[in-house]
Amino acid sequence: MTTSQQIAIIEAFDAARAAQPQLPAIEIAERLSISEGELQAARLGRDVWTLPLSPSDIAAYLPQLGRVKALTRSRLAVLEQTGDYPELSGGEHTGLLLDPGGLDLRLLYTNWHWACLIRDPMPATSAQEAQWRWSLQIFNQHGCAVHKCFSMENPLPRPWGALAALGTRDMPAFTQSMPRLKRPLPEAPTLASEWGAMRDVHQFFALLQRHHLERIEANQLMEGRYTQTLPVNALETVLQHASLRALPLMLFVGSPGCVQIRTGTLPTPQRARGWLNLFGEQFTLHLDDTAIDQVWQVSKPNRDGGVTSIEAFDAEGSLVLQLYAQRQEGRAERREWRQLLDEIGRQEAVA
Repeated sequence: MTTSQQIAIIEAFDAARAAQPQLPAIEIAERLSISEGELQAARLGRDVWTLPLSPSDIAAYLPQLGRVKALTRSRLAVLEQTGDYPELSGGEHTGLLLDPGGLDLRLLYTNWHWACLIRDPMPATSAQEAQWRWSLQIFNQHGCAVHKCFSMENPLPRPWGALAALGTRDMPAFTQSMPRLKRPLPEAPTLASEWGAMRDVHQFFALLQRHHLERIEANQLMEGRYTQTLPVNALETVLQHASLRALPLMLFVGSPGCVQIRTGTLPTPQRARGWLNLFGEQFTLHLDDTAIDQVWQVSKPNRDGGVTSIEAFDAEGSLVLQLYAQRQEGRAERREWRQLLDEIGRQEAVA
């Protein structure tokens, strides 16, 4: 990034925030036709600092940061939750922050390219002076946000200051992302038998790797056996009925390097500015369901009688949201969940 480019980005950022103080950085970046990572990198030395730590070291700081708003975004969904990160476990390449019902995340460090600390001014009110909102944000090699957390405490817990003391002005180097190229559906003669032999849903990732398949390709190949396509509006119907029946669901939203999971009952879905939203006490889900291209019902065998998910994809074949019924390991899937999916299936068959 040249100095003139950096100055131009900063001036555009300042003008956008002056006109709309609450405008998200990703929307400013989209207006400028740059990545969100590039936008924040242009602010280095002025409210943004590079954190020269390994991904696992960054993740180890998360449980020390106190109460936060944790945010993960897929291409069409944004999941925000308020809480405290649990203790970190995992290994060199993956991290686990396990707290079903709270902040529950799976971290893939190989896609963590740049971590930074950001200080944004919060609008002042008549009762108090202007304050700063601090956040830790992680981006992949293309400048796409992997995960963000915003401090909810004032004064800041000390670990935030420790991170600030480590900050540098080192400029990251991002590469241009390439759109997914669609290809003819490949053949996978043994996919069905291997799918049927699964005893744990986590074996599914290895199954995809063995056959060099994308998730949506596997769904298409198994249609009529273990998967079935649903109308796009079936996703809203599932959320509405789950809310009415107080049926606890697991909502999975994944970025390139993080999957965030929210578990529990749902508030009533609401529409705002064209998006479908769930506004809960400790979480919010924003879903641009008008841009969803395909919705699938997917069954996977396991030792406990199998599990069923609803999966939504965008036009490029990227998974944007996944739903499961809340379930404890070793227990069968909730009967109410299967009943709901059967009802929706019968409605679609009649239609």
